[in-house]
Amino acid sequence: MTSTLDTQPEAAAAAPRTVRVAIIGTGFAGLGMAIALRRRGEDDLVLLERADDVGGTWRDNAYPGAACDVQSNLYSFSFAPNPDWPRSYSEQPEIQAYLQATADRYGIREKCVFGAEVTAARWDDAARHWVVSTGAGEFRASVLISAAGALADPTYPDIPGLDSFAGTVMHSARWDAGHDLTGERVAVIGTGASAIQIVPAIQPRVDSIAVYQRTPPWIVPRTDHPVKPWMQRLYRWLPGFQKLVRAVLYVFREFLVVGLAKRRRFLRPVGRLAKTHLTRQVRDPRLRAALTPDYTIGCKRILISNDYYPAVSAPNAELVTSGIAEIRPHSIVTRDGLERPTDTLVLATGFSVTDLPIARRITGREGRTLADVWSDGMVSNRSTTVAGFPNLFLLVGPNVGVGHTSMVYMIESQVAYVDDALQTMAAEGLAVLETTPEAQRAYRDLIAAKSRNTVWLAGGCASWYLDSHGHNTTLWPDFTFRFRRMTRRLDRENYVGTPEAAA
Repeated sequence: MTSTLDTQPEAAAAAPRTVRVAIIGTGFAGLGMAIALRRRGEDDLVLLERADDVGGTWRDNAYPGAACDVQSNLYSFSFAPNPDWPRSYSEQPEIQAYLQATADRYGIREKCVFGAEVTAARWDDAARHWVVSTGAGEFRASVLISAAGALADPTYPDIPGLDSFAGTVMHSARWDAGHDLTGERVAVIGTGASAIQIVPAIQPRVDSIAVYQRTPPWIVPRTDHPVKPWMQRLYRWLPGFQKLVRAVLYVFREFLVVGLAKRRRFLRPVGRLAKTHLTRQVRDPRLRAALTPDYTIGCKRILISNDYYPAVSAPNAELVTSGIAEIRPHSIVTRDGLERPTDTLVLATGFSVTDLPIARRITGREGRTLADVWSDGMVSNRSTTVAGFPNLFLLVGPNVGVGHTSMVYMIESQVAYVDDALQTMAAEGLAVLETTPEAQRAYRDLIAAKSRNTVWLAGGCASWYLDSHGHNTTLWPDFTFRFRRMTRRLDRENYVGTPEAAA
């Protein structure tokens, strides 16, 4: 179904559209929030999407080999199981198709405005609403929910000469599917989650591939396999069985938290598994040594792959560890003085996670942006609200990330919290709801206390989990069921409400 918003962009640009709820983004978080609201009868909402389709991260990250590192039965909405997953770990096209189908199933697409990148969102204290400027016009919303996500905006490396490169440059999140890599000399900068999927996907068809590694990752085997047709039928006939499989996967993965956040000695078996995996797949002792991390497993994201090590061991592959000195129009020069001819640069250099770009566009009371408030590190109450920003809710915000299980579980926890907040506002007749600075400080202290002995702070590495001050502002440092318990209901005592009738 096509919405009025979609068919009349000129009208939207000329006259601001007023809604109760505006949601930024249509990934798992944005769709999940919109579905929860519509399921309980809240229909006065709009989803603002900068692209031309739903999907978020799984729409944008369409590079070769893109796949999820959490099993599909867990990495999906609890209320919308998919019995037809083709593999235990699904690839990007299947996940994107799932999100599109779910949006259609729950009638969310008709609430979407595409091509509506949010350029600014400003709280109007007198009018008690948000003024949201987008590429498709202006919107006024009583409540603003940012589901922009942490893996939305790519980061580009600060390497001398990068702008002078005359060949093709592609970030993993902005892949050019029309560019043929066959027979080319390709350089992949980075060895994170995207790189270890890209390298084996393109290595067989390029002339040569140089992988520029700063820090080697810990990699464990990927226990992926096709889902048999009889299993898909069983899921379809007995939905309860698929829910049971989901629950088992959740519990199994949650055990990893003991090692990550409680007692690091419990990570030793995982470390031995990773070392055995490396030894079996890489025979060259010098290459194996270069691929061996010197920090505790789990300090950085644990990666899963069966084909990365064979790919970097291939005759046409080279692992480069000496560091990049500069990039020239047709080559890369490393700090040891070697120059390698290059046709295409692949930047697998991650995202802006601890300095979310959306934070620079959201302005609360006293003209302060979220970026201003977060200049010393991201702070919040329950990872969802920020003092000084009334009626603003953040999904996939500070300290919601997880490195061991499904992000969708955390998203659904936050969605329940925000939904309860909106229902509280309606029940109490509140025009404004805002968390207190005291609650925010208490939550920050809680996160700091829970993070103190985690592998992320004490594992001997630097990672995107930590901000420039060395604080964990990204990950939830405990069992995820405790986060769900904390966000099951709005902590009303930590909020100040202004009634509709107040002047």
